[in-house]
Amino acid sequence: MPMSMPARSHVARDLWRLLEPIHAVVYFAPEPLEEFRAVGYRGFWMGYFAGRAAPLGPVGAEVVHALFYNFTHERVSRAVPAAWGFAPPSEALKARARGSSRALSRALGHAADGAAVARAAELATRAARSAPLEGRALFAANRSLPVPDEPLARLWHAATLLREHRGDAHVAALLAAGIGGRESHVLHAIASGIPRDVYTPARDFDDAEWTARRESLHERGLVSGDQLSPRGRRLTTGVEERTDQLAATAYDTLTTSERDELARLLRPLTRAVVREGDIPLDNPMGLNLRESLDRRHQDSRT
Repeated sequence: MPMSMPARSHVARDLWRLLEPIHAVVYFAPEPLEEFRAVGYRGFWMGYFAGRAAPLGPVGAEVVHALFYNFTHERVSRAVPAAWGFAPPSEALKARARGSSRALSRALGHAADGAAVARAAELATRAARSAPLEGRALFAANRSLPVPDEPLARLWHAATLLREHRGDAHVAALLAAGIGGRESHVLHAIASGIPRDVYTPARDFDDAEWTARRESLHERGLVSGDQLSPRGRRLTTGVEERTDQLAATAYDTLTTSERDELARLLRPLTRAVVREGDIPLDNPMGLNLRESLDRRHQDSRT
C-alpha cells in the first residue's frame, strides 16, 4: 500500500536527520581536511568547495554559486576555479572519499566492518540510485560517480547522494516560495531562534547585509518584530513540507519494513558519529542534529 503524503514526509525527514551526520564528516572531521590539504588545496573553504563541487567537473564560481545557493559569490570565487589549479576534481573526489571513510571508521570502531553498515549501505544505495534526477543537478552529478565497493565508503556515498537530492529539492522549494539563498539564512535564524552571529563566520554576513535581508522579509510581511509573522510561519512550514515531499521520492523503492530497517540500522551509527564530537552542535547544521538526537533519545526510552 502506498504511503500517505504525511507518512512519506515523516520518513524523508527522519532518514535525512539520520543520514546527515554520516555525510557531514566530510566537512568537519580532521581526516577529510588532511586529505584535502595533502592533494594541495589551501585552507578549509577551498577544500570544501572543491570537494563538494568536484562531481560537476572543473566548473567556475557561477555554477557553484547557483547550485550551492546560499553563499556569497565572493566567497565562492575565492575558491573556484582556482582550486582546480592546485588539484583537479578527480583528486578532490579521491580525497573526500578517503577522508570520509577514515573519519567514519574512527567514529564507528569495530562496527565499521559489521553487518549493520553493510546492510544500511545496501538499502541507502538502493534508495539513492532510484531517486529521480530531473531538476536535481548536484544530485545528478554525484549519481554519475561509481558506487564504491567497500561497505563503509558505499554508505557515505549513499548518504551524500540522498543529502544532495534533498538539498536540490530544498533549493527548488525556496525558489518557488520567492526566498533567495541569503534570505533563507535570516528566515531560518528567526524561525528557529538561532543567534545571528552563528552565521557570521560560516556565511560571511556583516551587520549591513543581515539588517537589509531582515528588513526585506519584514516588508514582505514574513517577519514581525523578532518573530515570524503568521504569513512567515505558513511560508516556512510550506517550504519544509515541500522539501520533505520531494525528498521522499528517493525512498519509494523501499518497502515499509525496509525503510524501518534502514532507520533502525542508522540510529546507533549516527549516535556514534555525533558522539565523536567532530560536528559542532553550535552551528545551523549542528542544531538540527541536536534536535534529532534529543528526539531519538526520547524515542529510545519509550
